[in-house]
Amino acid sequence: MKVSIITPAYNSASTISTTIESVLRQDYLEIEYIIIEGKSTDDTLRLAKEYLNAFKGRMKIVSEVDDGLYDAMNKGIRLATGDIVGILNSDDFFTSTDIITKVVKAFDDETDGVYGDINFIKQHGKNEIIRTISTKNYTPRLLRYGIMPPHPSFYIRKRCYDKYGLYKTNYKISADFDLMARMMLAGLKLKRLDFCLVTMRNGGTSTRNIHSRITSIKELRRACRENNIKTCLPLLLLRFPYKIREFNFKALLR
Repeated sequence: MKVSIITPAYNSASTISTTIESVLRQDYLEIEYIIIEGKSTDDTLRLAKEYLNAFKGRMKIVSEVDDGLYDAMNKGIRLATGDIVGILNSDDFFTSTDIITKVVKAFDDETDGVYGDINFIKQHGKNEIIRTISTKNYTPRLLRYGIMPPHPSFYIRKRCYDKYGLYKTNYKISADFDLMARMMLAGLKLKRLDFCLVTMRNGGTSTRNIHSRITSIKELRRACRENNIKTCLPLLLLRFPYKIREFNFKALLR
């Protein structure tokens, strides 16, 4: 079974090598690796090209101006020829060398997609875990609170994108929530994986500042409305205290 891994990248010179090497070290060989590079002004493209020979034809790099993160993801999905598709952002990395092997093993004939847990570390400094998003008790009912399984842990059959659509590029922050809500409510068979797939660096777009948080809430309300999920502003605001339990405050404050 072929797996397409897509990395959107823009001005990621400080982290892109770690991301690429974590893909290269996977012990599952039937991987197609696609980097969508948005004409960076730093060394991102040069660093990515240094790995072309190491992948022995399994790596594609597209370098062109895009219309943001979700447009880059869509480009990668359209290019993907794998049976399964996943996204690995340019400042993230796999937590171990057997992640894709475990993902593939989880796909039986009935399974459309899988998701699992992710860890966060600080942008700079030691790789100490400061936050863990666990999906152990996740249920689709949490969508009305704006809570979804962590997007970087989501691997789904390519045919599901073909049937239910790609990321809506008129969202600035919450197109991943909209897409996952769409998939989860379509009756697909999704399976939880009981391990951490990806380690992310803290500091995503949706939590960058108060303006980003306000935009996120507005877009979550819109996504819920468009996917017929009953919610309201007070319910969406409850996602913040819900997420507090994910943090390791001792490590965060060190």
